[in-house]
Amino acid sequence: MNANATPPRYFALIPCAGNGSRAGTAGPKQYERVAGQPLVWHTLSAFAGVKRIARTLVVVAPGDGFFERNPSTSALVVQCGGATRAQSVANGLRELRRVGAVDNDWVLVHDAARCLITPDLIDRLIDACSGDEVGGLLAHPLADTLKIEENGRVSATVERAGKWQAQTPQMFRVGMLRQALEAAADRITDESGAIEAMGLKPMLVEAGAQNFKVTYPEDFAMAEAVLRNRR
Repeated sequence: MNANATPPRYFALIPCAGNGSRAGTAGPKQYERVAGQPLVWHTLSAFAGVKRIARTLVVVAPGDGFFERNPSTSALVVQCGGATRAQSVANGLRELRRVGAVDNDWVLVHDAARCLITPDLIDRLIDACSGDEVGGLLAHPLADTLKIEENGRVSATVERAGKWQAQTPQMFRVGMLRQALEAAADRITDESGAIEAMGLKPMLVEAGAQNFKVTYPEDFAMAEAVLRNRR
């Protein structure tokens, strides 16, 4: 690397355009109150606690006025959410370029509803991946036995050895991720999948089971208990 080259910076990108249909909430789940605050506030607070993050960008759906009505974040909020997560992330990457991010910078993509993330976990991911050629993601080794279902019955058991549950943040170079998403279109469900489709192998960085994504109605109570216990 050129000694005069600018060191890569770290940006956070939070897709926040989903409606959370499985959560059973009246509106988008990321705006439901958990431990006294909107769920997404806890997520953004964790990234605000990581001094290495140069800028956090939140991608919301067009017409989403939540952050305008609740202006209590230093993050940049843009109404460029797409129909899928991949589209929202790709649109967010374009916005990051507009505010100065370059291809060699790192971007940490994180689920808005994964509100139990901590600054320590974010720092762990950055420390592990900043010197890597590909990048990586937080993940947790699979503890449960998995079954394949067919017509409501078990058709097979999946060997759990070597299986990990993917989490976020997922950290890759801005340029590499942009190219990967363009090539993968909407066939992927996370950023790592797009990178893998290019023939690359992201690093797995172990995180705890508490870094789960609030998805179902009962998840709110679990997230509330963890957040209140941390206090």
